[in-house]
Amino acid sequence: MRDWWQDLTDLVLPAECGGCGRPRTVLCARCRTALGGAVPCRVRPVPEPPGLPSVHAAARYADEVRATLLAHKERGALALSRPLGAALAGAVRAGLGAAGAPGAGPVLLVPVPSARRAVRARGHDPARRIAYAAAGELRRAGVPARVLPALRQRRRVADQSELGARQRLANLAGALTVAPGCGRLLAQGRVVLVDDLMTTGASLAEAARAVRARRWAGTPDRGAGSSISGPAFVYRGETGEGRGEQRSGPGQQWADRRPGRPSAVVDEEGADGMCAAVVAASPDAFGISRN
Repeated sequence: MRDWWQDLTDLVLPAECGGCGRPRTVLCARCRTALGGAVPCRVRPVPEPPGLPSVHAAARYADEVRATLLAHKERGALALSRPLGAALAGAVRAGLGAAGAPGAGPVLLVPVPSARRAVRARGHDPARRIAYAAAGELRRAGVPARVLPALRQRRRVADQSELGARQRLANLAGALTVAPGCGRLLAQGRVVLVDDLMTTGASLAEAARAVRARRWAGTPDRGAGSSISGPAFVYRGETGEGRGEQRSGPGQQWADRRPGRPSAVVDEEGADGMCAAVVAASPDAFGISRN
């Protein structure tokens, strides 16, 4: 095991570039360009999970970008959080711009939480650390942004690395909830879900379900254990017809008409105003544009 002073030296003066291994640099110019040199764009996984908000990514998850994310997440190269945060901030700005004016209140970056066992093994939560770096970048650019770590895991989930898209959806359904006291805070700004990586979109879709359930007035976050499944309860744009809800016009919006509850409208573009941003996404997700 290395001595503590060697670990400290690596934080101050990294041994190699996180992307390509070039010595004595956090991230070389070439890898910085690969990470944040392109204009962030809208990405969509195939198949696209129901309830997934509009997602923008800074880069494709390949080559130097993949190596950089893995170095930060798995090898504890914490100095990479700043360039990764800058890339995420660009994706956040792109998402907010595509959705129009951000409205009143600050931009709330809500990170998708890692599993508790993964945080213990790594010694940090990568998405949360990158979110804080991104919030700093946004504030320096004049965007009122802050991190709101509102999401918690309510149950254990299986390792997703070997699961397909449908299996990931089933694995994560109802797994997240909003922490007590955060529901009111979520209503005070524009929510942007953030993560370091999107592959199938299952994690972001489940995060959106949990946030929507808490933000809608009078709607409890039932999630797992409810007689109504998490996705069916929240993703009204895809499942409303079977419950007697009515179309509300163009855009395939659905309005909940159940007595005693306020209407809540969500369309496939995220009429609730929520969007998402990631550092990187699967290369396949860049190939489809329906804008």
